Amino acid sequence: MNWEPLLQAVRSQLEQERAEESRLDSRRLFHGRGNCYAGLERICVDSYYPAILVTLFEEHEDESGLVEQLWTMAQPFGYTGLAVQRRYQTRAPIVWECGEPVEAPVARRGALQFPLTFDRQNVGFFLDIEPGRQWLERQVREKAGKVENLKVLNLFSFTCAFSVVARAAADQEACEILNIDLNKGVLKRGQANHQFNNLPMKGIRFVARDALRDFKRYDRSGPFQLAVVDPPTRQRGAFEVEINYAKLLEKLPACLADEADLLLVLNSPAHNEAYFRELVAAANPGYSVVERLPQNPDFPDSDPDAALKMLHVKFQRR
Repeated sequence: MNWEPLLQAVRSQLEQERAEESRLDSRRLFHGRGNCYAGLERICVDSYYPAILVTLFEEHEDESGLVEQLWTMAQPFGYTGLAVQRRYQTRAPIVWECGEPVEAPVARRGALQFPLTFDRQNVGFFLDIEPGRQWLERQVREKAGKVENLKVLNLFSFTCAFSVVARAAADQEACEILNIDLNKGVLKRGQANHQFNNLPMKGIRFVARDALRDFKRYDRSGPFQLAVVDPPTRQRGAFEVEINYAKLLEKLPACLADEADLLLVLNSPAHNEAYFRELVAAANPGYSVVERLPQNPDFPDSDPDAALKMLHVKFQRR
């Protein structure tokens, strides 16, 4: 197996990392799933300093050779442990294969840190959506202290990274955030993420609800001037993009302020940007797409339409 293109890409990222002030920030070092590297499409390498995580989505010849070369490369940059997750195995175990296990791995984002769970398939922090977090950060800083009773709605909140970023961006200003997710476990982790970063908890809520079916049970918590909608492509029995996204966007204005900014996310290679824009336009005449946010540069993709799609949408009640 020729690992050289992967190793060159990782080496370049590590060198760039060392030259930047934000060198400890978590990032993807190699993104095979963007189909930019022939034969390496099922491999990803992530930096959660001081840990390296290699994810293998299918079995490859000489995996141990790849791991050894990555570890030899990473050590001079201060990494202390390398773990491998084999998604092709039952329950996708993560095993520390080089160096020492990092006892409490975290995703770092500037001054913020997010504890990770290396004993589960999803470690608890998605790197690709960082441009969306940056967008929300800017929006909150712009509105906090200027918009009376600023409220943020975070749908499909997972471990609430958007909420952490929003609360930190508001600084000392008042800001209410409602985190909605069906999974009580990830909401507990979301609450722990706020506490880990010593953020004020006043006005932050974590509610286990179905974002679509339980809409009437949280819509009166608004009106929200900011909203993040980041649904799974498919969640059996709960959400299907083709069926449910439009329905949710049709309901959403009932809990929005007369003017609001939304981050709408579509993580489906099967649905292109044009489909997404048409879905938004058809849902309500008050929606207008401002822009598609740029991709995270650590996630190159040969087909932009297959990549993660993040739309900044303005809502104005008509």
